[in-house]
Amino acid sequence: MKLTYYGHSSFLVEAADGTRVIIDPYRSGAFNGAVKLSPIAETADAVVASHEHDDHGAADTIPGEPQVFIHPTSATVGGWSITGVDVAHDGEGGRSRGRNTIVVLDDGDVRLVHVGDLGHILAPETVAAVGRVDVLLVPVGGFFTIDHAQAAQVVESLAPRIVVPMHYKTPKIDFPISAVDPFLGTQARVERKDTSTVEITGAALPAERVTYLLRPSR
Repeated sequence: MKLTYYGHSSFLVEAADGTRVIIDPYRSGAFNGAVKLSPIAETADAVVASHEHDDHGAADTIPGEPQVFIHPTSATVGGWSITGVDVAHDGEGGRSRGRNTIVVLDDGDVRLVHVGDLGHILAPETVAAVGRVDVLLVPVGGFFTIDHAQAAQVVESLAPRIVVPMHYKTPKIDFPISAVDPFLGTQARVERKDTSTVEITGAALPAERVTYLLRPSR
């Protein structure tokens, strides 16, 4: 599996057979210019969105004619099995910000989980529904999502081998959210990658959990 971080909560994942899935595409310029990331110009076989907010669900901005899954439940696209687990965008059962879907992608080698705009720690039944996690993409900035301390609890509950933080403040994300460093301070092993893309195989998963800080490509 090849994973590329576009920025905010948006990633491209490519299976060994070349099937390309974009997760949570943002709308450049959305929220009165708060999303300053440049548009995503690449094509994909599918676009998957955890919810429809413009910093996550702008599937119409992706070139070509990809299959689109918003709040996915179950689908197969090329080498990817895609499933969704329903959760809330807030800590009030969705009353403030609605629903959110945890997206699970499995290519038969690596199982990747993108928790979208998760707004609460996970109940045991949700952890069981998600299942094994090799790579976890988790928001850490707070305010709209879980904060760094809650994100650390989610990491512990899901027990991934690789963690990739997302949804934190950067010069190109002008939201009232925190930077990534408080979350990194909760993690025992951190690797700051000077790249946007990493290749991950099941055989090469680390024996001990490691957090990768990827460089946004947009």
